[in-house]
Amino acid sequence: MLAPSTRPVVLDPHGAGNACAHCDARSHSVCNAVPDSDIARLAAIATVSHAQPGTTLIQEGDPATHFFNISAGTVRMYKLLPDGRRQITGFAGMGHFLGLAVSDTYAFSAEAIDTVRYCRFSRARVRTLLDDYPAMEKRLLEVASTELVAAQDQMLLLGRKTARERLASFLMTQSRQGVFCHGTRAQFVLPMSRGDIADYLGLTIETVSRTFTKLRSEGFIDIPSATEITIRAPVALEGMATGMG
Repeated sequence: MLAPSTRPVVLDPHGAGNACAHCDARSHSVCNAVPDSDIARLAAIATVSHAQPGTTLIQEGDPATHFFNISAGTVRMYKLLPDGRRQITGFAGMGHFLGLAVSDTYAFSAEAIDTVRYCRFSRARVRTLLDDYPAMEKRLLEVASTELVAAQDQMLLLGRKTARERLASFLMTQSRQGVFCHGTRAQFVLPMSRGDIADYLGLTIETVSRTFTKLRSEGFIDIPSATEITIRAPVALEGMATGMG
């Protein structure tokens, strides 16, 4: 049960209306597998909500009854150890589809970092929709495969890479968010805190801060503000991320 201050706000309890047709996230999401002519069917099974920073969207261990499609903002996914320590397993932004659980319960928690807008879909109603749109089912399988690859990359990052390599990998991954054809952005915003980054990379906050400072002093990046990053040497940073730099 969520505390009153952390409850998602439902914008349209009866569906997404015309939101699906004008959603900026659609081109990045599994929803684009549904043709424009039938988008009303998708909208009819969606509940559009927004969540303020700190709001829990998914609670680890709860029944996995819904899928969540992020249309704006950023979410942190994490697991808690029995002693209360937190391991962030990933970050989800526009177009990410959450809740592809392999069991009856959610395997992770998801919490809004900034103001998040998302669509919630009943798993049962999505299954019915998949019968008519096999292309959507194919996209969901692609998402599940991508999540598996990301989990393997995270194991490598935590197990073998140095602090510099971990942070370089993280920055290059963030530079690709929302970019088609494996492109990158030279400038982007990091809505997550240094503590979030540390929990994701398996480092201390002090190590993350020192590594940011060192990468900037060496000319790899610039930091215009606490939440902005400019990559000045993308090829060199990519080499560092892969252990070749």
